[in-house]
Amino acid sequence: MKISISDKALQWFKEEVGLSEGGKIKFYSQIYGSSPVQENYALAFTVDNEPVDMVVQTEIDGITFYIEGSDLWFFNGHDLHVDYNEKIDELEYSYSK
Repeated sequence: MKISISDKALQWFKEEVGLSEGGKIKFYSQIYGSSPVQENYALAFTVDNEPVDMVVQTEIDGITFYIEGSDLWFFNGHDLHVDYNEKIDELEYSYSK
């Protein structure tokens, strides 16, 4: 599996979250949501500089985006694509095999 971050999403993380080189974003599953890959679960993120079990990662402009082993089940073998939708001013997640 892999993580891809669009240029617009990267800019959003830099501006809205205040990330810079050396920053880390962890994507994780949360209960009570919806996603196309897991019923009743949604994807969330947090700024986390202390990874425990980073199993999937991508680094762009010195910022690491990652998933830990305990959340790998959520993706069910899908890659994660993160984009930013200007019209609704939100991140959008899509998944592909």
